[in-house]
Amino acid sequence: MLRFVHLCLVLLLGSGCCVPACAQQGIFATSGIANHALGEQALPGAVKTGIDVLEKYHFRELAEMARRHGGRLRLGLLTNQTGIDGEGRRTIDVLFHDAAQAVPGLTLTTLFSPEHGIAGAYDQPNVPSSTDAATGLPVISLYGVTDADRRPSPDVLRNLDAVAIDLQDAGVRFYTYEAVVRYFLEAAAKTGTEIVVLDRPDPISGSLVQGPVSDAGSESYVNSMTIPVRHGMTLGELARYDRQQLHLNAALTVVAMQGWQRGDWYDSTGLLWVDPSPNLRDLEEATLYPALGLLETTNLSVGRGTDTPFELLGAPWIDARLLAQFLNRRAVPGVRFIPVSFSPVKPYPYAGRVCHGVYLLVTDRSMLDAPDLGVEIASALHRLFPDQFANRKMNTLLANRAVLDAIAAGQDPRRIAAGWRAQLEAFRQRRQSALIYPSR
Repeated sequence: MLRFVHLCLVLLLGSGCCVPACAQQGIFATSGIANHALGEQALPGAVKTGIDVLEKYHFRELAEMARRHGGRLRLGLLTNQTGIDGEGRRTIDVLFHDAAQAVPGLTLTTLFSPEHGIAGAYDQPNVPSSTDAATGLPVISLYGVTDADRRPSPDVLRNLDAVAIDLQDAGVRFYTYEAVVRYFLEAAAKTGTEIVVLDRPDPISGSLVQGPVSDAGSESYVNSMTIPVRHGMTLGELARYDRQQLHLNAALTVVAMQGWQRGDWYDSTGLLWVDPSPNLRDLEEATLYPALGLLETTNLSVGRGTDTPFELLGAPWIDARLLAQFLNRRAVPGVRFIPVSFSPVKPYPYAGRVCHGVYLLVTDRSMLDAPDLGVEIASALHRLFPDQFANRKMNTLLANRAVLDAIAAGQDPRRIAAGWRAQLEAFRQRRQSALIYPSR
């Protein structure tokens, strides 16, 4: 129903109706880029991801690693349902069959899965380990209850010469796939295991760097590095950044994409969209995720348990029309707000209860500063519903005490955003040496 409403609103708006360093690759302690991957460009709209490039060049990086390890390569793979090549084949199967045939001594022995599991089907705190039915390989879940359960075991890594990583990231600091990559780099620095990132696009483009930088010392599973909410890096670039900033003595190779440029959004790549997690189902939701994701640890529903998660928000205590009118008067660039009511299903917040709130209609994604939007919404809720909105719970994902205090003090969101500009610019400078892909 909301999709239909969305289409109608687009038509109304259109009619004028007013609606509320390529270092040497693979050598220990260097961070390399597969140099052939940048040497050729795919046709526009035909991006080749890291696994496609690895196949195209007959698994060259893996063959070189096998030579360094005495003619054998015991390989692990961190992946999930997003790890597929351009033909739709699982990276698991490509490495288990094709790579093993192409590279003497290579054996894929172990699979690792991040939050949501190897098939991306779980949305719960504790994901069990399992066995991959097609290959018979063990799947070690890295999404348990404790911190140790979310990190690769050094004992397991010591029995692996290399671990490949093929995951579709969301381009947002609190998306947990970024933390698990850091944990692999940290563990590999101790065990000597090589890390190979098979790169994929930042779906919300790599040209926009936005939002407050997290406080130093506040690192967690949803804040793995001191970076802004929207960092504008691919997972391969982020791995390079982590390695540099943490001074990790880990061997890292990034098999770069062909045909992807910094300004590309996912819908310009020609790649099939595969949900990276159960509640991130299309690019529209990914675009709004840096905003509404900031709010999901408060006492709000952000649409999880509906057909349009991260496109709407609400709670039983909100006056939908009042909130929509207030936010529309703020004239936030690139978005409009429509009053709605909805009822989430189990096991999500306010399951079975009617929530009142707003549907977010993106009118110009290039103009939208999504983290700034999240602060605008939090500020509006604090101003309109101070006795109901639990704004302090927001810091789990915001991870910036000064911004949280400014929201609580009732400061104008534009003034709050101005306060983080210097830190944001400093991050832009720090990340430069980790970047791989060109701007348009």
